[in-house]
Amino acid sequence: MRHDRQADMKTVALFSIKGGVGKTSAAVNLAHLAARGGARTLLWDLDPQGAASFYLRIRPKLAAGPRRLLKRKNRLAEAVKASDFPDLDVVPADFSLRSLPLALSRFGDPLARLRRLLRPMRDDCDLVFIDCAPGVSLVSDAVMRASDLVLVPIIPTTLSLRTWTQLLRHARSSRLDAAIMPFFSMADRRRRLHREVMVDFARRTPECSKIFIPYATEVERMGPRRMPVTAFAPASAPARAFEQLWAQTVSRLGIAA
Repeated sequence: MRHDRQADMKTVALFSIKGGVGKTSAAVNLAHLAARGGARTLLWDLDPQGAASFYLRIRPKLAAGPRRLLKRKNRLAEAVKASDFPDLDVVPADFSLRSLPLALSRFGDPLARLRRLLRPMRDDCDLVFIDCAPGVSLVSDAVMRASDLVLVPIIPTTLSLRTWTQLLRHARSSRLDAAIMPFFSMADRRRRLHREVMVDFARRTPECSKIFIPYATEVERMGPRRMPVTAFAPASAPARAFEQLWAQTVSRLGIAA
C-alpha cells in the first residue's frame, strides 16, 4: 500500500477490555506494514506496560509526564522517537501512564483532549496507531473518540466474547461513534471450540473481520527478537494474516491501495 500523502491523517486504535488477547502484537505489526507500504506512521503507546515500545526497541521513558504531555498541543511531537524501521516512529510509554486517566480528568472536555493532541501531527503523519491499555477508562473513551477505526482483538472463547458485548454496550451508552471492527486473535482452528465460536460469532456479527490471527510461536518470538513478525518472519502464517488484516483495514479506512 502506497499512501496518498494528500489524504487526511487516519487514526486506528487497538483496544480490548480484556488483556492478553494479542492487542499489542497487532498494533506493532499493522504499524510496521503501514510504514513498509510508504505511509508515514506513528505508533502511540498508551499502555503503561510499554510492550509496543519494547517490541520496537524504544527506550521506555516518556520525557514529559502524563499531565505535561496533555497540557500543550505540540507536546506529542516532542515525545516522538524514531524506530529501526523507515517511516515508523513511536511515542513510547512507561509506567507513569498509569496516572493518565486522572491527569485527563482534570482537563475540560477530556474526551476531546487526545484528538486535539493529534491534530498538529497531520503535517508529519499519514497514519497513527494507538495501542490502548486494556480496560474501560476515560482514556479508552478519549481514544475511541479520536479514532477513525477501532480494531478489537477477540480470542475465540466465551469470556473474550463477553468483553466484546460489554464494549459494544459501553460504546453505545457513552455515544462513542467510532467505527469498530472485531477480529479473532490467537485462534487455533485445531480446537473445536475455537472453530465453533468463530463461525457462530461471524454469523451474528457482520462487522467482524473474516481474517483471524493464528496462535503461533512466531508471534511469541516478537519478545526475544524485539521486532514485528512481519519483519523477521514475513512468510509465516501470522505475518500473512496480519497483511490480510491490514488490507482490510485499508479498505475500511477508505485509503487508496
